[in-house]
Amino acid sequence: MKLTIYHNTRCRKSREALELLESKGLKPEIVEYLKNPLSEKQIEELILLLNLDPMQLVRVNEALWKEQYRGKNFSKSEIIALLTKHPKLIERPIISSSTNAVIGRPIDQLIHFLESH
Repeated sequence: MKLTIYHNTRCRKSREALELLESKGLKPEIVEYLKNPLSEKQIEELILLLNLDPMQLVRVNEALWKEQYRGKNFSKSEIIALLTKHPKLIERPIISSSTNAVIGRPIDQLIHFLESH
C-alpha cells in the first residue's frame, strides 16, 4: 500500500503518526508541507480524499486563524486559498492512500484507517 504523510516535523502528533506507520513496516512518502507548500489543486484533492468540508481542514485554534480570520465567512475556494497561503493552518498529520485519507489525530483514527486497508 502506497501512503503519503503530510508531515510537520515539529508536531508531536505528526511524529507519532510517522512512527506508527514505520513500526508497521510502512514507508510512506513524506511531504513536509510547511517547507513545500501544497497547491490549491493538491489541497482540493486531499479534501476529496478526506471527504471533508474545507473548513474541517482548518486549525481554528491556531493563533493566525484567531487573529486574522475567525468570525469571517469564507467560500470553500477562499478557504482553500487561505490554506495554500498559510500552510500552518492545515490540520495535521494527514495520511493518504490513492483512494482515501485521514487526519491522524487522535492516533486511533490512523489505526482505524490502516486496519480498513
